Amino acid sequence: MTQLLQVRGLHAGYGRAEVLSGLDLDLAQGQVVTVIGPNGAGKSTTLNALMGVLPSRGQVVFDGEGLAASGLEDRVMRGLALVPEKRELFTTMSVQDNLVLGGFRPMRLGQRDWREELERVYQIFPRLKERREQLAGTLSGGERQMLAVGRALMSRPKLLMLDEPSLGLAPLIVKEIFRIVAQLRDAGVSILLIEQNARAALEVADYGYVLETGEIALQGPAAELARDARVIETYLGAARKPA
Repeated sequence: MTQLLQVRGLHAGYGRAEVLSGLDLDLAQGQVVTVIGPNGAGKSTTLNALMGVLPSRGQVVFDGEGLAASGLEDRVMRGLALVPEKRELFTTMSVQDNLVLGGFRPMRLGQRDWREELERVYQIFPRLKERREQLAGTLSGGERQMLAVGRALMSRPKLLMLDEPSLGLAPLIVKEIFRIVAQLRDAGVSILLIEQNARAALEVADYGYVLETGEIALQGPAAELARDARVIETYLGAARKPA
């Protein structure tokens, strides 16, 4: 498989507090890779460093090119898209206007068919089409997450990075969000998924990493990690222990 993202020796943090201590990570084209781990392990820091929101040290190669000298806007234009944990919607704007703003990258690249992406997003999220004239700030938590993901998809990303997409959502909505992640995977979208819901993340991912205190503690195919005794005990609960 073609490597889309290669990370070697990534260090990042906040001020003098280093959170990531030499992270290595790989993601192939069309894969869903998940990073699971406890609060404070450095999961969100990983995405913010890759996106260029946080300063970092180490080697990051994306789609065959190094990102060391690239700022946030350049990384967006190269095809990275981040759906942050807090969603960061334009709450006083309509659903459709939020989505249109997400089309900045294809517009800037002169892709005149960028509006076709709007219909694709509405096909994935029919509820957003029903509420397209509604203000984003009046949506439910699940609808806001759908809008945040839809806005990122409008950029036609080469890599979609999701930071805790299930956070704060009711169980039925969580199930729907992960169904959509699986749908995107089946459509060939490359996804880096940061998630505390280890069970759901490992079920939808191809490969997984367990991040603890800024370092990779375990890694492997997601199905194998889901059967690993250490992962079961720490993240999945006794109910998943094999007989």
